Amino acid sequence: MKKTLLALAMCGAFVGTAHAQSSVTLYGLIDTGLVYTNNQLGHSNWQLASGLTQNTVFGLKGSEDLGGGLHAVFKIEQGFLLNNGAQAFSGDGFGSQAWVGLQSDQYGTVTFGRQFDVMNDLVGPLTAEFNTWGGSIGGHPFENDNLSANSVVVNNMAKYASPTWHGVTFETMYAFSNKAGDFSNNRSYGFGVSYAQGPINLAAGYLQLNNAGNGSGAAPSSDASADFIAERQRIWSLGGNYTFGPATVGLVWSHSQMDNPSGVFSFGTGTYLGADDASAGTLSGSLRMDNFEVNAKYSLTPALTVSGAYTYTRGAYNGSSPGWNTGMLQADYSVSKRTDFYVEGVYQNVHGAPADSVLSHAMINTLSPSATDSQVAVTVGMRHAF
Repeated sequence: MKKTLLALAMCGAFVGTAHAQSSVTLYGLIDTGLVYTNNQLGHSNWQLASGLTQNTVFGLKGSEDLGGGLHAVFKIEQGFLLNNGAQAFSGDGFGSQAWVGLQSDQYGTVTFGRQFDVMNDLVGPLTAEFNTWGGSIGGHPFENDNLSANSVVVNNMAKYASPTWHGVTFETMYAFSNKAGDFSNNRSYGFGVSYAQGPINLAAGYLQLNNAGNGSGAAPSSDASADFIAERQRIWSLGGNYTFGPATVGLVWSHSQMDNPSGVFSFGTGTYLGADDASAGTLSGSLRMDNFEVNAKYSLTPALTVSGAYTYTRGAYNGSSPGWNTGMLQADYSVSKRTDFYVEGVYQNVHGAPADSVLSHAMINTLSPSATDSQVAVTVGMRHAF
């Protein structure tokens, strides 16, 4: 009897230890607001929208201590639209993220599945469009450089993230097409590096997508994973910010090069605009876009923050030289650690684009395109994290 009681006690202790060394967390973020837009497809519009600044998501993440500084890790996350309950990535059970991997305290982390690309991981946080104090609605035109708040997710990815050495972190990735006999059709690869020490944060990255939007693969069009349908898209980025007291200022440059693009995704309409959409104009040939962003954030009080950003995007498209001006201003007030309210305005203007191309239409990220070369949007919203 004593042996039985001892064995049960030892099992109980073991289960308690295993439980202490493992964790599974339910988490999420809800972002919604009222938006006024002066021109969407030729009409002014009032609408209730979701995910204007940050993705509205819920998910599970977990870690198990395997001993020796090694951990099994996973995350499954679903994005959704609060106003109607629809999936943010149509048809995907866990469209925002779905991955599993091994994390070593000494050697870094390897993960496999549907994930954010490495440039978004490291350079994105230096932009206003990635952060809560700007967010998706303040994104660069057509979200051409994948730096917005986790709007582009890549399938079939193997990713490595290094530990931080003296402030330096490195990531690299390869996303497979998963197509027999067509290895390079709709694949992606890239790398990124960042340095964070004291008030200074610097980062740079490169990302390439081959035949994004071409059927299934790394970046399909069926669930809006691909921003551009193009034979090849190459993106370079470089940025930095500096924090002093309650203020942070930053500069970001990115270059996007699309070879033989045929369409670009509009989050607002949920359809691709391009040669198959005569009302929106065409898109073909060669497209280059350089984005130059300056941003700033200032905490007036621990609860009240004001921020702003301006991006000039210089384009080159089949002999023309389109240019975009995008400006964002936001005021944010936190009523608790998990709940805040914000007011944000965004203005975009495009000039110099051929009238028969989709580039001639202003399109603030997450909204339907304007029927003209300019667009203004103002939103009042709230966020709640859990």
